Amino acid sequence: MADENRAGTIGIVGVGVMGGGMARNLLKAGRRLVAFDTDAGRLNDIVARGAIRASSAREVAEQAATLISMVETTAQSEAVIMGETGFLPALRQGDRVLSTATIDPNAVKRWHGVLAAKGAELLDAPVSGGAERADKGDLSSIVGGDAAALEDVRPILEAYSSRVFHVGGVGQGLAMKHVNNMMIQTTTAALAEAFVMGAKAGLSTQDMYDVLRVSTGASTALEMRAPRFLTGNFEPGGTVDITVKDQSLQTDFARSLGVPIFMANVSLQIYEMAKASGLGKRDGASIVTLYEKLAGVTLGPRED
Repeated sequence: MADENRAGTIGIVGVGVMGGGMARNLLKAGRRLVAFDTDAGRLNDIVARGAIRASSAREVAEQAATLISMVETTAQSEAVIMGETGFLPALRQGDRVLSTATIDPNAVKRWHGVLAAKGAELLDAPVSGGAERADKGDLSSIVGGDAAALEDVRPILEAYSSRVFHVGGVGQGLAMKHVNNMMIQTTTAALAEAFVMGAKAGLSTQDMYDVLRVSTGASTALEMRAPRFLTGNFEPGGTVDITVKDQSLQTDFARSLGVPIFMANVSLQIYEMAKASGLGKRDGASIVTLYEKLAGVTLGPRED
């Protein structure tokens, strides 16, 4: 019975801003879920909603055959998947590991070979959509890895994703995620510059937003960031700290491929300045305040 329970159980490590939404939707879908997080408050919340508590990533893997790692960095992911207190020692033939964080594609390729030697399959399945869509189960899962393994776990992905894309072999899901993140993060920096230039010229922030959203300047970044420019609400969606991490990964990955990267390197420095200015835990849209100070204008109400 224990092995039967394990086969039908999903394990997740990392139930924070994104992983928490994913876990809640797995529970809503009636899945048996075992969870671990180093943040006791986050873990307690998921357990209160019906998850089984684990005391380590290894204990998660001892109880579940399909495993999700949703921590922040490559180093943290390596500890969860490959470490002595991680998944690896407890893995069995036929297990599936989903690495859903935005991390280094080359690292995931290395780990894949180690897990394959134990008969386990690693898929990189980063998600896109932000915290609000994670709560709604409306994420996009961008998957790299074996097609048959993907079909095995597709119902799990569909519990928290409304779209599942298979974009190639192991590491390709993360490559695609970096392309996506590069687009929105560099565009956010361009929007901040453009809006501050317009404000300095005497245009209202609302007018700029109204015109741009129905003109060739329209973008997802505009819809996500401009309302924050207007209201001054920089409570974290995706933080400056995370953007610095993401853009560092993008530029490192491009370098490993021999691809020259200009815009991402420049915007990385903008986010680095924002982090150094104390904005690390604020939403990425908060970089606009750096430009406002330099130009002597504001686009909306701001905290002192």
